[in-house]
Amino acid sequence: RLVMQDLQDRDVVSNPAATIGRISAGQAILTKPAPERSAALEGQGWKTLCDGKTLTGWQVTEFGGHGLVSCEAGLVVVDAGDALSGINFTNAVPKSNYEIALDAMRVDGSDFFCGLTFPVRESHCSLILGGWGGTVVGISSVDGQDASENETTKFIRFDAGRWYRVRVQVTDEKIEAWLDQEKIVDLALAQRKITLRFGDIDLSRPLGVATYQTTAALREIKLRHLGVAK
Repeated sequence: RLVMQDLQDRDVVSNPAATIGRISAGQAILTKPAPERSAALEGQGWKTLCDGKTLTGWQVTEFGGHGLVSCEAGLVVVDAGDALSGINFTNAVPKSNYEIALDAMRVDGSDFFCGLTFPVRESHCSLILGGWGGTVVGISSVDGQDASENETTKFIRFDAGRWYRVRVQVTDEKIEAWLDQEKIVDLALAQRKITLRFGDIDLSRPLGVATYQTTAALREIKLRHLGVAK
């Protein structure tokens, strides 16, 4: 297993903010040899938000019926829960003119494996990857419409066991997002109402990653300021 009981015991002592648990059978894929690391991110000033050893600076999001979270060997593993499971950042984050990037993998399950919640000026929204049965991609919410029904909606097939590079850029004018090298969101903000979808996803603020009835692995969570007024 990825996390053995003696390792769990040490992690609980050194990192009481983390919920460390035995890895589910669906996470056996994580015991395979590690793939090559992702290519370096373009641009300067990237700062690592998670060291991959502890959840320092993060907490397990208290969704009702959420799955366990473990952090070891450079990975954060979020077990599937009854509905939402995930982690959220406990430190300050910019409201605009920044980029956030991470690698995400669907390990097991058939719904979204990355619901990345982030600030947009005085509000927040989420980039959903693989929702509504596994393929819906988009922003929740735009003018009250969620990721399955607004202009950012796309349908993408995601392979279990594959790492995807996710990058989001927020400026005063736009939300842009990329999946690997493909731009998947290009949303001008003028005259648009940006909000979170109603419900428990609100607990992911200001910055968080959630899954829905799905086990996911995360790594290389990074953020940078864009060097303009924040």
